[in-house]
Order: sequence, then structure tokens, then C-alpha cells
Amino acid sequence: MKTNILAGSLGLGLSLALMLPITAVRAETVPANQAQAHVGQVVTVKGAVSGIHKSNSGATFLDIGGQYPNNAFAAVIFKDDAGKFPDVGAFGGKTVEVTGSIRLYQGRPEIILNDPAQIKAK
Repeated sequence: MKTNILAGSLGLGLSLALMLPITAVRAETVPANQAQAHVGQVVTVKGAVSGIHKSNSGATFLDIGGQYPNNAFAAVIFKDDAGKFPDVGAFGGKTVEVTGSIRLYQGRPEIILNDPAQIKAK
């Protein structure tokens, strides 16, 4: 009986942990120019926003560590999530911390933002 209660408690704890947003995970902080070395990992990327631009598809890109196409890293907000970031322009020129799973898009590291808690100005 004790084993079943313990197993149930562990299962509930694991289920709750899996439901936490990425931002609740304590992530290693890395500079933008080292983001590519952390592809597939949940990290916090820190750097200055060099430019903000919107694509024809409606995605917003925050270039960090240089201007596109020479930026070290990008934070991307897709059109469907844009309403969650009404003041995205306020990040321009500021140092930010972006938390999430780094992926490569066309060989360049990026984190997709779908929750405002993933980005913080410093």
C-alpha cells in the first residue's frame, strides 16, 4: 500500500513538473554569441537587441548580438502570439534575457517566444 501511495505521489509530482512553463525551469545563462553551442537545450540567452523587424508572414524577429544577417541569435514571435507582446518595440537597444529551447533555423540559433515571461529586459 505504501508503495502505491509513494508511486502515485511521484507520478503526480512528475505530472505537475511537466506542466510548468519553460521559464519556470532554472536555465543556464549564455551570451548570444555562444547560443549555437546550446542547440536543443533550454537556456537563457543574454544580449543586446540590435534590431526588431517583422517578416511578410507576420513573424517578429528580435536580432541579438548584431543586425540580421550578421546577428548571433534571434528571438522569434510568430503572428499568432504577437498579441501577447504588445510592447515588443520597447526591447530595442536594451539588454534582454530570453529563455527557451534553442533551435536552428537555416543554420542560425533562435528561441521561439510564445509567453511574455520568456523575455526580460535588464
